[in-house]
Amino acid sequence: NNMPDVLDALASVIAARRAASPDTSYVASLNAKGVNKILEKVGEEAIEVVIAAKDAESGVGSTKEVINEVADLVFHTLVMLDRLGISHNEVLDVLASRQGLSGLEEKASRNQ
Repeated sequence: NNMPDVLDALASVIAARRAASPDTSYVASLNAKGVNKILEKVGEEAIEVVIAAKDAESGVGSTKEVINEVADLVFHTLVMLDRLGISHNEVLDVLASRQGLSGLEEKASRNQ
């Protein structure tokens, strides 16, 4: 699986379902409830990622749970980006532009 291809396909589905009936589409139902509902879901999923990661680290949970929660976070983040008219490719471009810079160097360059 090529990550950008998967994201492209998922973003296309999200964009198509945005205008669907909220009764038949989860994405449409989120959009019908407004941006705050979408942001709430992004926040919830981020917290679930943190909890799952802590559980996996301590041995209480599994890495599979972390993977599933990260997938939920990515999905809801894509819904948010779609709602705001931002392409996930803009995010991928930023990540690509950071290649070759250490995290500390990159952070320093942003603070100038």
